Amino acid sequence: IEPDGKTYPDNPHEGEEIGYVIEGTITIVIGNKKYQAGKGESFYINPDRPHYLENRGKKTAKAIWISSPPSF
Repeated sequence: IEPDGKTYPDNPHEGEEIGYVIEGTITIVIGNKKYQAGKGESFYINPDRPHYLENRGKKTAKAIWISSPPSF
């Protein structure tokens, strides 16, 4: 995710999502709440509300973001 960039907002759906930050710091936005995760940290999303990732930093951030089941 480029600086000041974000992923496309995902609408609520069934399943689970997890992620791991490889580089930089990201903000995980779930509904009206925001959480930060930095390099080496993981995150979990219960996708029952709109959600997306954003990079508020000045450097590119990289993360692995996995949805289960993978049929989305």
